Amino acid sequence: MSTQAQQTTSGQTTLAFEVGLLLLLALIWGSSFTLIKVAIPSIPPVTMVAARVTIAAILLLLIARAQGHALPRRGSVWAAFLVQGLLQSALPFTLISWGEAHIASGLAGVLNATPPMFVLAIAMTTGRGRQTVSGRKIIGVALGLAGVAVTMGADALSGIGTTAPLAQAAVLCASLCYAVAPIWGQRFSGLPAIVTAAGAMSCAAVLMLPAAAALERPWALAPTAQAIIAVLSLAVICTALAMVIYFRLIRTLGPLGTTSGSYLRAGFAVALGTALLGESFTWSSLAGMALILAGVVAVTVPAPARTGKTATGAPSRN
Repeated sequence: MSTQAQQTTSGQTTLAFEVGLLLLLALIWGSSFTLIKVAIPSIPPVTMVAARVTIAAILLLLIARAQGHALPRRGSVWAAFLVQGLLQSALPFTLISWGEAHIASGLAGVLNATPPMFVLAIAMTTGRGRQTVSGRKIIGVALGLAGVAVTMGADALSGIGTTAPLAQAAVLCASLCYAVAPIWGQRFSGLPAIVTAAGAMSCAAVLMLPAAAALERPWALAPTAQAIIAVLSLAVICTALAMVIYFRLIRTLGPLGTTSGSYLRAGFAVALGTALLGESFTWSSLAGMALILAGVVAVTVPAPARTGKTATGAPSRN
């Protein structure tokens, strides 16, 4: 086999491995909605999130230390970590956990696939990246918003007096947090990714532990064994391990390729909720989910490269 053929085969193998990791990450994050649904009956949302981020913070700190990284000492960096921890973990985790007490896990997963559309909306509103906003992406945002309206419409009109519409709005607010978090997180570009993850998660734990103690008295709870296992899985697999995979994919597949996992995650959330929890959806909900996923695909997946030569005569790369 020639050297060029060997390099091509090696590149294909590496890409296949990274795509496999992307699928694994989508499955992990998709399963988090099912695990939250299992835990929420006996572990209230603030306590659940406090346990999740604290365990994950400890694991991430241990990983950072094992890799020889030292945490920053400047107070300004930790103040920025505090904001990152709030936007990336503490607030969205709590909103999703509370929301899932009132809506299906699969529906929460699909509603939470909307961060790419919020990112684009922020770019269009603030002017940042306006030059990269194509007509296809604008159509994608419109499809996503239509999907949210269709999904929430029946409950919003006929569910007055119930918490279902508010729960759906809470999950959408969590998506907004996930959209703003990476914008804020750009200030940490000079730090190793694992240090940023460990610092932000540690700050999330500092925020959530006293909140849980004050609001829910976790020491008085009597959680089921299933709920405890679910929270441990959320902390170890869906938070700490997922962070490690996520930051690897950012380096290997890039932000755009990694973001494409958002709609894969939604698909896994719906499938797991249906298969394991017996959840069912109305036709209007399924239509809304389809519109949301179509919108996310239009926003995140790059357009096919035009045939023809680039300025250098070589094929372009996405």
